Amino acid sequence: MAESLSRDAEILRRRTFAIISHPDAGKTTLTEKLIFHGGLIRETGEVKGKKGAKAATSDWMTLEKEKGISITSSVIQFDYNKLRMNLLDTPGHKDFSEDTYRTLYAADSAVMLIDVAKGVEERTKKLYEVCRYKKLPIFTFINKCDREGKAPLELIDEIEETLNMKCYPVTWPMGLGGQFSGLYDRLNKQVFLYKGKDNFDDPIKVDSFDDPRWDEWLAPDIKETFIEEVELLDAALEPFSHEKYLAGELSPASFGSAKMNFAVNTFLDYFIQWAPGPGPRKNEEALIEPLDKDFTGFVFKIQANMDRNHRDRIAFIRVCSGAFERGMKVKHTRLDREIRLAYSSQFVAQSRETADTAFAGDIVGVNDSGNFQIGDCVSSGKKVQFEDIPRFTPELFARLSVKDAMKRKKLQKAIRELAEEGTIQTFIDPVIGDQDPVVGVVGELQFTVLLYRIEDEYNLSGAKINRLPLTVARWPRNAEGEFVDEIKGASIVYRDALDRPVILLEKEWDLRWLEKENEDITFGTPFTDFVIS
Repeated sequence: MAESLSRDAEILRRRTFAIISHPDAGKTTLTEKLIFHGGLIRETGEVKGKKGAKAATSDWMTLEKEKGISITSSVIQFDYNKLRMNLLDTPGHKDFSEDTYRTLYAADSAVMLIDVAKGVEERTKKLYEVCRYKKLPIFTFINKCDREGKAPLELIDEIEETLNMKCYPVTWPMGLGGQFSGLYDRLNKQVFLYKGKDNFDDPIKVDSFDDPRWDEWLAPDIKETFIEEVELLDAALEPFSHEKYLAGELSPASFGSAKMNFAVNTFLDYFIQWAPGPGPRKNEEALIEPLDKDFTGFVFKIQANMDRNHRDRIAFIRVCSGAFERGMKVKHTRLDREIRLAYSSQFVAQSRETADTAFAGDIVGVNDSGNFQIGDCVSSGKKVQFEDIPRFTPELFARLSVKDAMKRKKLQKAIRELAEEGTIQTFIDPVIGDQDPVVGVVGELQFTVLLYRIEDEYNLSGAKINRLPLTVARWPRNAEGEFVDEIKGASIVYRDALDRPVILLEKEWDLRWLEKENEDITFGTPFTDFVIS
């Protein structure tokens, strides 16, 4: 019984969350500060490292460090205030948003990062839509308050109107930019004075706005505006509702500066107070609860060559219920056979430690010799099948070539492994076969990363992208929803990685023509319940 209670206690202290934002809002910087407060690192890094500067911990790929952007999701586990935090740092750039969408399927909540000057930007809207679809609770962190930005009330209105979600500010800025003097904690009635970078002074308790110390802290005009705004909030807002937050209807909002490491710990304290632990997951028609006896999980990410010395391949499994134990045998639903999870790790970005155990809410990486695909489900009891993870429909297509014919097999291996990872999608011409697949991506930058990784990780210099005049990919189904091969007017019916028929076309007009010629067939995406645009 003690062992069961210990396992349940471990599960209940898990908090698994993702950070979403538009590029350049400060997401990776915030990640660095969070793991700093979690005690994992003694020094925070720069997103784009200057000479001699420490690089960001969560950006582990060489290209990430060079370009100063996150290209792939990273997994970071740390402890904070007796809770075990599983932080999923995701790419913000739209060309890598499929990786972000998959990662959100592994999260129980999200932190939405807003730039105080730019407000709600395009990628933030798209990622918010996914969170709403997944019914993820969202906590908002409004960043860069040490810089000039939009008036706080204007920003809160923008968030509410743009995203159709109520905000509940728990802290409020005292001025912005050059006049930024600190934050007021509305719920605890205390002040955090801003004194520059890495300010960790204790909060100052203040009972009312009649306190004469306000005149010491704020210039008269800033004080007047600040008090008016806080009194307006106090009068207009209803008390905070934890139930509405968990339902995704209300977002607590906190202000601060990730770069200056100001009020990040305050945000984190509120976040862990309200963020949910592991929730139930739908298994076909039933629900699997995190405290269920059997171990269950699903693969949401595959990463090749994290350790290039060993040419490894890691499948990242979100543990949904029970406890994982290294070396355990599990049922693999898609393969319909039993496999052993012998080598397992948990991560801080690329760094890893052997994981002997993991609990519901955790992310565990298992060494994979080719058994896993994204979306695969495993269990120690009855077979499980969680909901499918959507794939984006690619819009850019090419074939890859290399001048040296002796390196062709090596190129084919690179394409195959990167496709299994989910970095690219491949489509096979049944006449040519899999020796020369068509490669599909969502955004142009993915081709840049593809060439870089082929050269950097596979030592294949001189690989070339040969663009194809294709922009549309559609999967044909009949009225019963079954995939079909016989398409009137289609010269080639390709096969995707799961051997499903797919039509590749030059433009939307060609698709309209095919639809007229095949009125009994629907040309759609592999997933019909969630449209990713």
